[in-house]
Amino acid sequence: MAKKKAAAEARKMVSITLVKSPIGFNRNQAAVVQGMGLRKLNHTVSLMDTPETRGMIFKVRHLVTVGE
Repeated sequence: MAKKKAAAEARKMVSITLVKSPIGFNRNQAAVVQGMGLRKLNHTVSLMDTPETRGMIFKVRHLVTVGE
């Protein structure tokens, strides 16, 4: 049962694209962008859809776009 739940969670991914530069915004927001692995504009990363990732997305929601 635990393996099925873990496998289901492993499939849940979210793709995040940096569409606006963090320059001129709070340093904490630049650190969040870097922590997500985003390096330059239009760079896309796929991360696990967890509450921690959703919190990071919420903090920089004006700089990124999110796709399932």
